[in-house]
This record gives sequence, structure tokens and C-alpha cells, in this order.
Amino acid sequence: MKVLVLGAGGQVGRALAAALPDAVALTRAQLDLTDPGGADRAGVDWAAFDAVVNAAAYTDVDGAETAGRVAAWRTNATGPARLAELARTHGFTLVHFSTEYVFDGTWPGPVPEDAPPAPLGAYGASKAAGDLAVACTPAHYLVRPTWVVGDGRNFVRTMLGLAARGIEPTVVADQIGRPTFAADLADAVVHLLRTGAPHGTYHLTGGGEPASWAEVARATYGLAGHADLRVTDTTTEAYFADKPHAARRPLNSVLDLTRIEHVGVRPPDWRDRLAEYVRRG
Repeated sequence: MKVLVLGAGGQVGRALAAALPDAVALTRAQLDLTDPGGADRAGVDWAAFDAVVNAAAYTDVDGAETAGRVAAWRTNATGPARLAELARTHGFTLVHFSTEYVFDGTWPGPVPEDAPPAPLGAYGASKAAGDLAVACTPAHYLVRPTWVVGDGRNFVRTMLGLAARGIEPTVVADQIGRPTFAADLADAVVHLLRTGAPHGTYHLTGGGEPASWAEVARATYGLAGHADLRVTDTTTEAYFADKPHAARRPLNSVLDLTRIEHVGVRPPDWRDRLAEYVRRG
């Protein structure tokens, strides 16, 4: 299978490039989906690929509310729509990554794949628009992770940096979910492609018991040998009270993993993966 990975410079893209060493992996600098002529200049022969995995995304949730709104829509909505059109024309399987921000966080329990989208902000709306375009492609895998942790900037790395400096942070405790480690996300995509699993939407996060951001922070501090430092709980409302331009966050980010498990993917417990991640540094 010939695979093209787009957005190879991000956390998920790097993990995909490692999991698919024979794939053609392009960073945003090499191919920018928001540039209509970018593919031609990059010399991409879309018909040569069996699958295109799109890991390119605008992920500045707060920035999308202000100066980054146009960039968010171009990258998260227009770009995937262009890929969906190319997939229909050339017949490749399109893999695209969604987010829990397409939901409003009020679902009573783990959120299933067919829950109606109800984004709270511009970032979530732009991702939901991209999801709709991809879902119109006959052969597609729409994979939805939460709280991604990989090689790059992420919450766990931020906490490790704070812990190393002896800082005792205040972290929201009313947003509940499970971290998704980028390597596990990449492995799941490889599994879907290689097994020819039924096309459609799949939720994929770490397994195990859900936790709050504050609990993830405490676990990170403990694993890094800084359990003596205090992580103080706060609410989302209180944390963002002095940030008028911040995006609203879904409180329930726990996704239902039943469908991905039915096709043979067993998400590892996020706490085990966190311990490995901290150990590797």
C-alpha cells in the first residue's frame, strides 16, 4: 500500500511517519493544503497513492476565536474538503483526524461516534466542517482522539517543564477525558488500513479510567519525581475568568471506544503510556 502522510511535522504526523516508514511524509512547509497550487508545486501525483493520511491541522483553540479564525477554517475545513474531492477523483482512502471539540461536552457518559456535533467555538466548528466533508468520501477513516501527547508541545510536556522549575500549578479539574498518545494513534491508523476495517468514524483515545486535567498533571508530577509539589484544582470558569477571548471547552471529553475495539484495536491504559512517556523524557 502506497501512503502519503500530510502534516508530518506535527505530533501525530511524526508518529505516523515512524509507524509508516515506507510512506511519503510531507510537512506543511512542503505542502500547505491552504495553498491551492501547493500540490502542483510539490509534484504530488494523487493517483499514485492508495491512502492519504491528513495530520495537518490548526490547533490553536483560543487563537481560532480571534486572529486565527481564517487560518483555522482554511486548514481545518477548506483543506480537508479539497482532499475529499481529490479522494473521490483519484480513488484513494482518506484518513483524517477530528477532535472532541466538535461536541459541547454535555453528553451523559462516553460520547459515541454518532453523537450530533455541537461545537462551542470557532476551532470546533472548523473541525466539524472538515469532518462533514471527509464523511462524504466513499472510502474514509475519520479518527477522533482527545488530549494528544506526542513529540512536540503538549500538556504533559508543559507540566514536566513546570515541575522541573519547582512551580506548583493550578489546573482545571472539571474537564474529564483521557490522553491519547500519538504513537498509539498512528498504530491504530496502520491497523485500520492494513486490515481493511469498515470505513467510517472511530473514536480512539487512551484506555483506562478517565481523569481530569488536574489528575493528569498530578500523575505527571509524581512520575517525574515531584510528588512533593502541589497541583491545585480549579474550575474551567474560574481559570478562564480573566481570559475573555478564550474558547469555551467541553467538560466531558470521554469518548466511547467500543467501535475501535470491535475492529481489533485495544487502546492501552493512558497511565501506563504516561509512565513510559515520562521515563523516555
